[in-house]
Amino acid sequence: MKVIFMGTPDFSVGTLEALVKAGHEIVLAVTQPDKPKGRGGKMQYPPVKETAVRYGIPVFQPKKVRTLESIEELRKYKADIMVVIAFGQILPKEILEMTPYGCVNVHASLLPKYRGAAPIQWAVINGEKVSGVTTMQMDEGLDTGDMLLKTEIVLEEKETGGSLHDKLAEAGAKLCVRTLEALEAKTVTGEAQKESPTEYARMLDKSLGKIDWSRDAQSIERLIRGLNPWPSAYTDWNGKVMKIWEADVLDTDTEEAPGTVTAVLKDGFCVQTGRGSLKVRSLQIPGKKRMDAEAFLRGYQVDAGTVLS
Repeated sequence: MKVIFMGTPDFSVGTLEALVKAGHEIVLAVTQPDKPKGRGGKMQYPPVKETAVRYGIPVFQPKKVRTLESIEELRKYKADIMVVIAFGQILPKEILEMTPYGCVNVHASLLPKYRGAAPIQWAVINGEKVSGVTTMQMDEGLDTGDMLLKTEIVLEEKETGGSLHDKLAEAGAKLCVRTLEALEAKTVTGEAQKESPTEYARMLDKSLGKIDWSRDAQSIERLIRGLNPWPSAYTDWNGKVMKIWEADVLDTDTEEAPGTVTAVLKDGFCVQTGRGSLKVRSLQIPGKKRMDAEAFLRGYQVDAGTVLS
């Protein structure tokens, strides 16, 4: 097929590469504009652009893909289908209906669960046992189009947002290739979505990572894993922001207030929550790299009775 590929972050790259290797002709890669990065403000390509350039694929980076000029630019390529994965802009009807096979989206959840911008992280935060990827025929709604194919991924006990991201990116790439094959062979038909049983998977921001120690230990531990590696879960320790990367749930409860350090061990320290305790195993403070709690405790003193706010 002649494909216009729309995507921006790392999550999209594997699918672009898989389509190339499967023999599809990627006539255009559409991605977000370059952005400045770092103290020097040097402009940086989005990951999809880096990959497209490596394969010699033409790149189009509209600030707004909805404009008449952008729509006419896409029309020039006379593609058979558009594949959209984490592009970052809403597509108008003119684009959705431009090609014979329409626009196929690769979405990182088992629709109709977790429509929205951050389905991977919310699946971990909410304690899902199974996640996956769905390909769908896009419509004008937000992740509401007819479902085509699905693949499931079972979450590991210590699954993080980062580890699940990588698994679903790989699974999504394979599923997209299968979906295009099925569409060409006319062996798949869309299935209408029912009402979503989950809340909209809203975009992540740093404020979401602030730990509320009055919540139960399991919820906090899932938050820590879900926001690893970004934006990370954090608390206040002696006036410093302490990022917590790993923690274990303990059944023990004490009379201490939530957020109180109840015990300091060789390989970590225990914090009382609203129900149960957490043993902090890996953390980071400003100016330092991520480290095991055992290494941290060799250089810094944490006393029982300290309150993490």
